[in-house]
Amino acid sequence: MPHPTRRALLAVTAAAAATAAGAAATAPAHATDARTEERLRRIVGRMSLEEKVGQLFVSRVYGHSATAPDQADVDANLRELGVRTAAELVRRYHLGGVIYFTWAHNTRSPHQIAELSNGIQAASRLPVLISTDQEHGIVCRVGEPATLLPGAMALGAGGSPADTRRAARIAGAELAALGIRQNYAPVADVNVNPANPVIGVRSLGSDPRAVSALVTAQIRGYQGAGVAATAKHFPGHGDTAVDSHYGLPVITHTRAQWAELDAPPFRAAIAAGIDAIMTAHLVVPALDPSEDPATLSYPILTGVLREQLGYDGVVVTDALDMQGVRTKYGDDRVPVLALKAGVDQLLNPPKLDLAWNAVLGAVRSGELTEERLDESVLRILRLKARRGLFTEPATTPAEVDATVGTARHLAEADRIAERTTTLLVNEDGFLPLSPATHGRILVVGADPASPSGTTGPPTATLAGALRELGFAATALSTGITPTAARIEEAVAAAAGQDVVVVGTYNVTAASPQRTLVERLVATGVPVVTVAIRNPYDVARLSGQRATLAAYSWTDVELRAAVRVLAGRAEPRGRLPVPVRSAEDPAVTLYPVGFGLSYA
Repeated sequence: MPHPTRRALLAVTAAAAATAAGAAATAPAHATDARTEERLRRIVGRMSLEEKVGQLFVSRVYGHSATAPDQADVDANLRELGVRTAAELVRRYHLGGVIYFTWAHNTRSPHQIAELSNGIQAASRLPVLISTDQEHGIVCRVGEPATLLPGAMALGAGGSPADTRRAARIAGAELAALGIRQNYAPVADVNVNPANPVIGVRSLGSDPRAVSALVTAQIRGYQGAGVAATAKHFPGHGDTAVDSHYGLPVITHTRAQWAELDAPPFRAAIAAGIDAIMTAHLVVPALDPSEDPATLSYPILTGVLREQLGYDGVVVTDALDMQGVRTKYGDDRVPVLALKAGVDQLLNPPKLDLAWNAVLGAVRSGELTEERLDESVLRILRLKARRGLFTEPATTPAEVDATVGTARHLAEADRIAERTTTLLVNEDGFLPLSPATHGRILVVGADPASPSGTTGPPTATLAGALRELGFAATALSTGITPTAARIEEAVAAAAGQDVVVVGTYNVTAASPQRTLVERLVATGVPVVTVAIRNPYDVARLSGQRATLAAYSWTDVELRAAVRVLAGRAEPRGRLPVPVRSAEDPAVTLYPVGFGLSYA
């Protein structure tokens, strides 16, 4: 049974989930027109076995250029992949896909990304499906000057399918201009566990019906812009306390609870014509008692996803270098077992040469048939055809300039973000702040590692945005785990200030962030807290005059929060998840849909 702190939520959302599931009962086929289908089948018929195997893999590669990366990236490629460049990698393994990462130095600037994409396409006989994780919010691989938009839970707080679709359309158009034609978004996980360490604000919320509606909106936005959307992480990663990057989570939902809570967004995604669905590296005993992770489970991927839900599009694994898929089998067995389970694309194996040869060997030994490979290759080629890669695989500098980070896109991102900020506490109408009465503001708090959507530490971003609105604001970073000395420094700095704004980050029972807030409240200077990640922080704090939930520490969301603080925008966001009492989780402090207004 689910964790006791979440039972009430499971019961409340069941009826809404059943409605959403029924509305998406029939999946559209991913068929192409007869002429295209015949052409794709001819292509598959002419491919060598090695080329077919290559089409199934999506690999990382280091460097900003397909042919002339920096020497450090050449060294990394030789060490991990056995090649010098992206062009060599694509040619050697006949790769069907490449994934971009910031840490692999793939995403330095818009024109550089576009040139890298074009170089990769030029190296391949067949078009390459280039992908990335551009969820926005806390997971973002392409940073400024591209347009950065609110993340999933912020969009859930906005609650607007129109805004959500518009945000995805902007994001998709900019990715396509960079030559990135598959995005690993939207996150379709229903986050019902406040302790979830890997999903959290990456989820649109805890209500399956609301999540389904916004997942559908994102799919239509991305795919309307020519980018393949990817719903993740099937069969649902929203109720786990283990991060599958580092361990193997177990989901204890019954089959009925899974159908009510986890399945509806995926049903909705299938009904919306989703191009791809990503698997989760987790165990769901109710769906498969073998204790195999879903990525390697025939009962889950073929029995549930293909046969029960009727999905006939591309299935891609979550990254195969994650510990969750490596705990039970070796790196040579994982790709073979994934294909046997029903997967089409094998994402980022830790050792590409080992994985590629393992699949090749499995076909030659008869463990996998070539006909089974043909099924997956054909699905992948259909996706590429739908996204125009056979006709226009390359992009142009003019397209980059006309699309990426335009003034219209940036203004739209700001407008959408303003409609997501949620006001949870406002004692005696303390907010909004005014430069005339609250002119001197100290900003302290957590400064977590910056995602691509940030230009600096959150404290500096908040203070800078306040200064732009006429406040005399200064910043003091106290960190996620402030030391006693740092807390004393913050208390001393609060003297003479009109307000202290504290950016909080995932406050726990033992977090010294609680001590920081308590000590600042004790100074008598009014304290305002801004939750810059999970909105649950408010349950562990007391004494503050006001609390906002920003859902992320990216610039677009922090600037929007400041405009709300200063009364330049109304707080329109409403909680997409419940906030429960830290002392008694059976008590809901702030229900789904809660949010204060100034009016």
